[in-house]
Amino acid sequence: MHLKMKIPRIMSTQHPDNVTIPFFAEKSVMEGEDEIKEAFYTFSHLGADEQLWDAEGKEVDAFVVKKLLSRYEPYFRQKILGKDKFITLRVPNPEVEKNEAKILLEALHSLPRNYDLAKAFYENNTPPIFEVAVPMCSSEKSIQRVHEYYKEVIVKSQDKTICDVKLKDWVGELKPLDIKTIPLFETKEAILNSADYVEKYLDYAKIRDYQRVWFARSDPALNYGSTATVLIIKVGLQRLYQLQQKTGIQILPIIGCGSAPFRGNFTPLNAEKMVAGYPSVQTFTIQSAFKYDYPAPQVMQAIERVQNTERGVPLLVDESQVLSLIEKLEREYQHCINQIAPKIALISPYIPARRKRKLHIGLFGYARKQGEISLPRAITFCASLYSLGLPPDALGLSVLEKSDLEQIRTYYKTIDDDMKAALQYVNKNNLDFFGSDIKEKVLQALELFDVEINKEHQAVSSDVLEALKRNDTLALQEHILKAAQIRRFLG
Repeated sequence: MHLKMKIPRIMSTQHPDNVTIPFFAEKSVMEGEDEIKEAFYTFSHLGADEQLWDAEGKEVDAFVVKKLLSRYEPYFRQKILGKDKFITLRVPNPEVEKNEAKILLEALHSLPRNYDLAKAFYENNTPPIFEVAVPMCSSEKSIQRVHEYYKEVIVKSQDKTICDVKLKDWVGELKPLDIKTIPLFETKEAILNSADYVEKYLDYAKIRDYQRVWFARSDPALNYGSTATVLIIKVGLQRLYQLQQKTGIQILPIIGCGSAPFRGNFTPLNAEKMVAGYPSVQTFTIQSAFKYDYPAPQVMQAIERVQNTERGVPLLVDESQVLSLIEKLEREYQHCINQIAPKIALISPYIPARRKRKLHIGLFGYARKQGEISLPRAITFCASLYSLGLPPDALGLSVLEKSDLEQIRTYYKTIDDDMKAALQYVNKNNLDFFGSDIKEKVLQALELFDVEINKEHQAVSSDVLEALKRNDTLALQEHILKAAQIRRFLG
C-alpha cells in the first residue's frame, strides 16, 4: 500500500546526551526559548522533518506552533507544519506517571488551539500537530485511552450546550476531529508483545492507512543490557512486519537511539550502518549529541543520506534461538548491575545536566534481599560508567560462548563495530574499583572482540577516578566533561 502523506525518516528529539552546548542556547541547561530555536534550527538548517515536543518529564512550551509561525514566518510560509515539517507531542502516560497525568489533558486540549493558529496562518485545514506519542505502553489500552479521550471528551464536547449556547458556537469548532497515537514500548515484554497490542488497537480505532510504533533503545538497555536489547528489538520488528503482512496496513517503526554505543551508537559517522542494521525501521531519532557534537555539515550529510534511503524488510531471526540468548545475557547483566550500582551512585550526581528535566520513573529496579536497587536515567547512567572506564556495553557478555557470539552476529550484524566503538573506552587500571568479579567479566568481554583502547580517554578516566576518590568535585566535573568531549557524547 502506498502512503499519500510523508512519514519522516528522521525525528529530532530533546534527549540531553550532548557535551557541546549549541550556539543558540543561552545557558548550558537548555529550556523554553532555546527549544523553540532548536526546532527551527533542526528543520531549517539540519534538514530534519520532525521534531519531538516532549511534555513527558519536563516543562514544555505549549505555544510552540504560535512561536514558530510568528518568529520564522518566511520559512514556514514555504514549509507547512503538518505537511512538510512535523511537530509530534510526547505526553505522560497516566497509568505510570500519576503526578504528571493532567499534563496529558493539557497537551490534548492544546491541539484545537494550535489548529486554529495554523488555519489562520496558512488559510487551510492542515492540523500542525496531529500525532501524540504515549510512553511506557504495556498494552493497547495506553493508546486507546488517549485516542478515545480526544475524540469522546474533547471533540464531542463541542456539540454540548453550555448555559444557552453550543460550545462550538461559543469558542469555535474543535479540530482536528481525530488524532494519531503512537505507542512507545520500553520493556522487553512490551516490545515482544507489541504486534499483538498494535493489532488490537488497529481493530479498535478502525485504522486502515498506517500506524507508527516506537521502540525505545535506552531504557531497555538499562534494564537488560545493550546486546540483549538489540536482539529484543529485532524480534519485535519481525513481529510488526508479520502484522503488516497479515493486515495490509503499513506498520512504520520508530527506533529511539542515542549516540552512546550502549544507547544505539547512532552518530553522523555511522548513519548508513544503522539503516542497514534496522532496514524495516521508518524513523530514526537524532538526539542532542548527534546534532551538536559533530560539525554541522557532517550532521546534515548524514541526515540526507538516511532520508535518501527507503524502508525495507526486517532481518529474519530465529525467535526461539534469539529469546534463549536474550535470557542468558539479561540474567548476567542484571547480576553485574547489582554489584556496581553503589559505584554508579557515587559519581552520577556530578554528571552535568543539559536540559531541564523532572525525575523519570525508571523501569529498572528488581527485588533482592537488601531491598531494591535504583539507577539514574540512562544518559546519566552511561555518562557515569563510560567516564570511569567501564563501558556498560561490556556487562553481561562474559557468559557468551564463541558459538553464542556467532549466532548473535547472524542477527546483529554490526555488533563488532558497536563493541569496538564502546570497548575502546575500557580502562583496565580502573577496573579494581568495581571489584574482582566485575574486572574479570569485563576482561573476558574484551577477549571476544578486536578492540583498540583509546589512550587519551583512558588517561582522562583515570583522572576521573582519582578525583572521585579525593572527593575533588571541581576536578571531577572537569574531567567528566573532558572525557565526554573525547567520546563526542555525554552519555
